Amino acid sequence: MKKWIIGLLVVAAAVLGIGWLTMDKDMRNLAANLPTDRNVLFWSIPQRDAAFRTMDRLPVLAKANIIGAGEKVFPLPKGAELKPGIDVDAYMKAQRTAGLVIVHNGQIRLEKYGLDFDGNGKWTSFSVAKSLTSTMVGAAIKDGYIKSLDDKVTQYIPEMKGSAYDDVTIAQLLTMTSGIKWNEDYEDPKSDVARFNEHKAEPGIDVTVSYMRKLPREAPAGTKWVYKTGETNLIGVLVSKATGKKLSDYLSEKVWAPFGMEQDGSWLLGSTGHEISGCCIQASTRDYARFGMFILGGGLVNGKAILPDGWIASATTKQADIGTPGRGYGFQWWTYDDGSYAAQGIFGQGIFIDPKRKLVIASNSNWPRATDPAGQDGREAFYKAVQKALDDELASFPEDVK
Repeated sequence: MKKWIIGLLVVAAAVLGIGWLTMDKDMRNLAANLPTDRNVLFWSIPQRDAAFRTMDRLPVLAKANIIGAGEKVFPLPKGAELKPGIDVDAYMKAQRTAGLVIVHNGQIRLEKYGLDFDGNGKWTSFSVAKSLTSTMVGAAIKDGYIKSLDDKVTQYIPEMKGSAYDDVTIAQLLTMTSGIKWNEDYEDPKSDVARFNEHKAEPGIDVTVSYMRKLPREAPAGTKWVYKTGETNLIGVLVSKATGKKLSDYLSEKVWAPFGMEQDGSWLLGSTGHEISGCCIQASTRDYARFGMFILGGGLVNGKAILPDGWIASATTKQADIGTPGRGYGFQWWTYDDGSYAAQGIFGQGIFIDPKRKLVIASNSNWPRATDPAGQDGREAFYKAVQKALDDELASFPEDVK
């Protein structure tokens, strides 16, 4: 009997060994640094390094829906390598950057990877997803599912009736000016953004609706800007109810497949089965850049407008004052007074778009802290360095070429 047991253990060890060797490197990394709880905000840096590239396969989290890509891929040809005038490798090390793709005039001018990540991998977006979610509101208006941004939230989510959201419009959700009280402190375990992740929904009620409809009002609707991830989650519920479609399917139908994303994306689900629309899309860095190209190009697919006339101009210009000179907030886009704008996510995710220079910068990182002042300042300086490099290039061209 003892020999039989030893023999069985040897066979099991051999099978496990083969499984370990054949497991892809991301999953081996994850196995070595497996997070044991759902609260991403309080994982260690090694846990995040491993998990950010595998969030849609992480056992401790809920399931994910696929954002299907199509047969054709939007081309991103290689152009001459851009020299931003700074040490890019040192910048990426300081930022703990996993992926960096710079597209100018439709060509990749710079593409680099770190943290043992590469162009075939997918990284979680965090709040970059907010800008994609708001774009689906525009698509739903274009398709006739939503009548107006002035419509009340409760018109589309009747379960919110009787709450502080009775007087809140879709536009106020998009600009985060609902006046509802919310705490987005990523380092406070008692903040709304932390407690929301652990909320147990009432029976038969979506978890976002269940949490958000209990929040109190702190200011009249439309008068105060406060950043609220929960409200973007509510926008996603609203779009799904209006369209009768899963948010991931609608994104695939309107943008991901027809525009030409290279890989399927995925979107993590909350505990009651809806996409966490303020967060948690998994995609390649090149496909984040392609989404930037979609917006930069006016939201066109094969020459057809996916969004209402004027939507991108309204969405990407200052609709709310955030108290930072030169900056503002549009429809889930961070705006700059020079006409550029960005989708941004905690831990260093971003899509920066500069229409004047026909520039898109997509980056994925794992900053030491969720909101890292040094990381933010370094990234802003890098954007400016890239802009200056492009301006210097243009200035060097003969007048008849400009």
